[in-house]
Amino acid sequence: MEKYESKQVQIRRPAALIYRTLSDFSNFTPILQDKVEAWEATADTCSFRAKGFPVKLRILEREENSLVKIIPDGESPFQFTFWLQLKEVAECDTRMRLVLHIDLNMMMKMMLGGKIREALDQIADQIATSFNNAPY
Repeated sequence: MEKYESKQVQIRRPAALIYRTLSDFSNFTPILQDKVEAWEATADTCSFRAKGFPVKLRILEREENSLVKIIPDGESPFQFTFWLQLKEVAECDTRMRLVLHIDLNMMMKMMLGGKIREALDQIADQIATSFNNAPY
């Protein structure tokens, strides 16, 4: 399995607040229900269609205020584990990193490797911006 990591981003919120939001798929409903097809979510699972392909995800593991591990729920063209890692360094200073462990063949590694890293950085930036700009 290949490991891809985002850059570390700073979120000016307590880790507990970030964790509560990101460890429950149903919290994403207001954001994603109009952006993807057939969005459905519970606290532990979600499903949707992305570019016509069905996607089902499940939270495998939670470590309060520090880690959420997500895996495919059912069949998937790629086996992967997606981690959201949080580390609170001060009361309103949490650092977040996204990590993707994914099983890719050599051709896919060559084609997608750099793009995966870029995508993880963009997602991390979007999450940080969303929390940093939210009126909590």
